[in-house]
Amino acid sequence: MAQAGNSVNVNFRLDAQLKKNVEDICSQMGMNLTTALTIFCKKMEQERRIPFEITADPDPFYSESNLRHLEKKMEDYRAGRLKLAEHDLLEE
Repeated sequence: MAQAGNSVNVNFRLDAQLKKNVEDICSQMGMNLTTALTIFCKKMEQERRIPFEITADPDPFYSESNLRHLEKKMEDYRAGRLKLAEHDLLEE
């Protein structure tokens, strides 16, 4: 941690419920929000990037588990093991 003479206050706006939720999580981990944000900043400084992946919500069709499922079904289809049956279309 920085020495008292080297520290500065940083102010920013945050949704009140988000702040409370994150403070609760930090407390469960034995730290406060200031410590968590300091860890984040130090990691960012070391790696020169945001230390986690930021993405839009991925399409679940392309999830790893679904792609593995589809690959297995294609293997079964090619090997003649896949049972196909006709069905009525479902209306939503």
